Amino acid sequence: MDNSFLKLTATDRKILDSFALMLNGLGAYLGDGYELVLHSLENLDHSVIKIINGHYTGRKEGAPITDLALKMLRQIEQDPSRTVSPYFNKNNSDSLLRSCTIPITGEHGRIIGLLCMNFHMEMPLSEFLQGILPSHDDASSVAHTSSETFSDNIDDLILSSLTETKEVVYNDPDISSSNRNKEIVFRLYQQGIFQLKDAVIKVADQLNISKNTVYLHIRNFKNTSSTN
Repeated sequence: MDNSFLKLTATDRKILDSFALMLNGLGAYLGDGYELVLHSLENLDHSVIKIINGHYTGRKEGAPITDLALKMLRQIEQDPSRTVSPYFNKNNSDSLLRSCTIPITGEHGRIIGLLCMNFHMEMPLSEFLQGILPSHDDASSVAHTSSETFSDNIDDLILSSLTETKEVVYNDPDISSSNRNKEIVFRLYQQGIFQLKDAVIKVADQLNISKNTVYLHIRNFKNTSSTN
């Protein structure tokens, strides 16, 4: 790209804003060993609009784009099919980094930004593991965390959620037998299961009640929520 300035549209800015929000979660997930940098190509002199763990390269928001990032940007523009691959790099302290530069496409297919990830290879393994493993304070919460259902079809997902919910409800002595189906529907509603296609019909069949009864419970829950 020959220009050092790129005019961004309102849509382009929203796209970059969404990446900035994503960086917070990504940084928390990857841990302290990663520097994450979001570049906007609107102004190459101050391209860094979001950075996490910038101490690895001594940068902060408002820092300019790097020479290597410019080179990679030109290569990507010249060959759009070019595969994004990790590469090794060094910071100003001569510490080894494992890096990756990912182009961000905006409106009209233009590259409007770059997401750069740098892993500090010389970080002590014990320190890295300490950052990603549950601490002693988290041990109890991890033990009580619900398992996530990984399914390749909707039917299995609905059935799995229903089975798990039924087990919890049926084992709760405070829930009367006459209120079990209502409580099951309520909990599935809270989980968002009824946003899935045909979930009402499938749940009704499994609970041996009519779909109208399920809809009635859902309407009551919605009305109760709106008045609170």
